Amino acid sequence: MLGRLICFVLFTAALAAQPLAVRGIHLSAPKTDEVSLAVKFIREALPKEGVNLLVLDFGYRYKFTRRPEVAEADGLSRDDVRQLVEACRAAGVRLIPEINLLGHQSWARSTAALLRAHPEFDETPGLYPNNEGIYCRSYCPLHPKVHEVVFDLIDELAEACEADAFHAGMDEVFLLGEDACPRCRGKSKAELFGQEVRTLRNHLAESKRALWIWGDRFLDGETTGIGKWEASLNDTAGALRLVPKDIVICDWHYEAAHPTASHFALEGFPVVSAPWRRASVALRQLDQIRAVKLSANPKVAGRMLGMLQTTWCGVGRFAKGYFGQDTTDTRVMEAVNCFRELFRELRRTP
Repeated sequence: MLGRLICFVLFTAALAAQPLAVRGIHLSAPKTDEVSLAVKFIREALPKEGVNLLVLDFGYRYKFTRRPEVAEADGLSRDDVRQLVEACRAAGVRLIPEINLLGHQSWARSTAALLRAHPEFDETPGLYPNNEGIYCRSYCPLHPKVHEVVFDLIDELAEACEADAFHAGMDEVFLLGEDACPRCRGKSKAELFGQEVRTLRNHLAESKRALWIWGDRFLDGETTGIGKWEASLNDTAGALRLVPKDIVICDWHYEAAHPTASHFALEGFPVVSAPWRRASVALRQLDQIRAVKLSANPKVAGRMLGMLQTTWCGVGRFAKGYFGQDTTDTRVMEAVNCFRELFRELRRTP
């Protein structure tokens, strides 16, 4: 018995001492005139800091050829993306593209390209002129034609990025199962959310790609006390039990290090912790990951993949702040400083 205990302790200690599998950063895709700066940042800064993964949020800013009606006017070309792919390859960085799906189909008065091109996909058709009175629009996950379009967008962008995974966002989904939608009204929001996650995951699995999503809709905001932003108050939390457990959950918390990454790992999901602009929060999240990897059984410990620094700005703005070319944007510099402190600690110890 003592021998088994010693072996277990040594094994878990060795596991905890290994470098985290994910040491990532999340950025919005560059503007067309920022591609060269983005390439410089990827080639020079990311290896220096020890970054091995880049999630790049394109939204609809890509010149889609399969669905050209959805492409934003300022979208990147295939050649622009090729330069980013080559930079990532040279830097030893895994590139995962993102389009935020289901929710976040508008911002302020601007409706994003998918619903501008296909207003028939709107979850609340004809309501909220100029997007007033809502946070962001959603598309209807039960519209019979929506996935024909969405799958084309996912596939084309993933192929251009030579990606083995795709980030579908899916955070802060507030409009779901609305009475205004003839297909969704009266249906369980947890089942609707879970079905959309399964649909996206199953499609990606056909091309052997993994699905990454944000984790807030899987958390009960009332039970946890976290609230409606970093968790859910619109009854979607039950979807966690309705989706496959090979989905990578990005567990974002910005103001406090809520211990929810271990919750996802205990439920069977691979998980990364995602801070933003408070280094103290990021370092506490990292401490939690290390504590679980040290004390939990190897199956649970192995699901704690690492850290994903969010920035909520484009590569160009972040790179300028990082390189000291423009330090005037407070929010950007807070993210830059958080990134530096987090990755300094990641380099200091595994």
